[in-house]
Amino acid sequence: MSTAYTYVADLNQESIPLEDGILSHTIHQDDRVKAVLFTFAAGQELSEHTASTPAILQFISGEAKLTLGQEMLDARPGTFAHMPAGLSHAIQAKTLTVMLLLLLKG
Repeated sequence: MSTAYTYVADLNQESIPLEDGILSHTIHQDDRVKAVLFTFAAGQELSEHTASTPAILQFISGEAKLTLGQEMLDARPGTFAHMPAGLSHAIQAKTLTVMLLLLLKG
């Protein structure tokens, strides 16, 4: 019996170094979760927004400012955040930053 799976040995190797801008690409998607890898050039940001589903942020490399609701937090490799649906959030990269976003469905 064969079970389909997604395997990524090193998320940093999946990212593309940027001098400017933000790059995102989906690395997995099924009926329960969508996994999107983001690469932010230093100084780039995603302005305040909300998601319609619960989400998890996992910072892989770099340093960023993470805003969750009204709270500003530091994010660095190993930082984990779970957000309920509808929570306003923003991300500002201080350095080249790689982050994994998991959108939880259903």
